[in-house]
Amino acid sequence: MTIAPDRPATFGSGGAEPYARALRHEGLLQLVRVTGGAGRPASPPAAGDADEAFDVARWSADADAADLTTLDDETGPVLDIGCGPARMVRAAVDRGLTVLGLDVSPTAVAMAREAGLPVAGGSVFDPLPREGQWNLALLLDGNVGIGGDPTALLTRCAEILTATGSIVVETAPEASLDDSYEAHVVDDQGHASATFPWAEVGREALHRHAQRSGLRVAQTWSVDGRTFCRLRAR
Repeated sequence: MTIAPDRPATFGSGGAEPYARALRHEGLLQLVRVTGGAGRPASPPAAGDADEAFDVARWSADADAADLTTLDDETGPVLDIGCGPARMVRAAVDRGLTVLGLDVSPTAVAMAREAGLPVAGGSVFDPLPREGQWNLALLLDGNVGIGGDPTALLTRCAEILTATGSIVVETAPEASLDDSYEAHVVDDQGHASATFPWAEVGREALHRHAQRSGLRVAQTWSVDGRTFCRLRAR
């Protein structure tokens, strides 16, 4: 099993816990670079100078039309990695699929469980139930960036799939983008998280990470300005 060499801070955790605050109050978050990656210069660790803004309310809402395309023709079981408040878990349950959400945020896990959804706390690099039996792994909302090393993440995802399973990755809008860096998130009141590793990968760059992970991009589609790629074993 692929094990992350270290366990650094995760998305939005530590510091003033802005991710947990935003989940409960559906606020805005900004992703701010602390160190620059290969693709862009560093930006100062301050609110208001962010690479990306997240409307956390969307993560707590129902899955939209673009989200639902990732479950088309799926038979399960489905693992939603970095599920947050678990809108995709709810969508899979509504389709009668066996599904599990996975998230490192205790607040996200608690919110999902309060809603009666099957969600576990922890990292994808931890031992998981159904190792080698998942038919679909979801990496939506930029979650291919988890850990700052997309190749390591995809390699781990491949380990937990069935031989015919797939990984659906939502890619960055810029097709050629392939960037890893240190960042933190800041909420609309200026509360900042600890620094954590993150990455952004466009659809063209994803081919390289897939190849290094023993995978191939089998399908690419776009809906409402969002792009998704389905990866399968080579």
